[in-house]
Amino acid sequence: MQPRATSPILNRLRLRQIALLLAITRAGTLGAAAREIGVTQPAATKMLGELEHALGQRLFERTGRVLVLNAAGERALLAFRGMRGTLELLLRDLHELAEGTVGKIAVGSIMAASPTYLTGALADLKNRFPGLAASIEVGTNDRLMALLDDGALDVVIGRAPAAAGEYRFQPLADEAPVVICAPAHPLLAVRRLTFAHLHDCSWVLQPAGNPLRDVVNREFEAQRAALPDGLLETASTMITIHLVVRTRMLAVLPESVASGFAEHGMLGMLRYRMRSRLTSYGSIVRTDRPPSPPARQFLRLLHHDAVMAW
Repeated sequence: MQPRATSPILNRLRLRQIALLLAITRAGTLGAAAREIGVTQPAATKMLGELEHALGQRLFERTGRVLVLNAAGERALLAFRGMRGTLELLLRDLHELAEGTVGKIAVGSIMAASPTYLTGALADLKNRFPGLAASIEVGTNDRLMALLDDGALDVVIGRAPAAAGEYRFQPLADEAPVVICAPAHPLLAVRRLTFAHLHDCSWVLQPAGNPLRDVVNREFEAQRAALPDGLLETASTMITIHLVVRTRMLAVLPESVASGFAEHGMLGMLRYRMRSRLTSYGSIVRTDRPPSPPARQFLRLLHHDAVMAW
């Protein structure tokens, strides 16, 4: 079967139909999606039918009122997210052109890279281009990747993505996690620290699915031990640090983050080596959107002027 030509599809697709599909994936029902984009439910039903007809595929499985993407819908979602991100970048570029500004870059970074690679590359960028505006978002890997998909970020410094074909990943480093505690925690005085000492403590952990949480889970599994009761869970690094400092709780952070606080006497780092390392992190851009000139400059500085192909 010959693939459908691109131009007829573009002639039949409308941006409002694409907005509807994206809204359905967020809202779960056609009625809620219709309200989100400001149309009636009958109009949304017609729009969805036209979209599926234009693509020649059903995109959703219908279970009562809930719409769930099927395999074709997942493919369409990836393409339309990239399209929306490209349009967001276009609007930003046009605004900068109208304002006569030098340019702007939006970068997202996981906490592990923030004290080192991120700040170093940003400092170099501002030294070379003082008029360049920049916005920085520090957060969890999954949140940053969603912002990259939506076009709100140009570059993410994060963990290697699973969907390799949709992103271009250039590694920077991998890193050992460390167990942190209050500066005066009694375990700092223990010369032969064992897992039993850690197991008896209370913990502040990242939510399930976070790479640091995965490291802790694997450590407890390797020791054939259950996670302690009464866990506190937070994705916030600063909340984690404040809780650890004010209590006798333990937590795990990337070494680059913890060492900066430990050098200033704000945290203790226990002499215990976790069996697992964190997965590599590096720069991530979408393959369907070439980086803007400011983003290219940032990436070159981030990777120490390495020759990079986009």
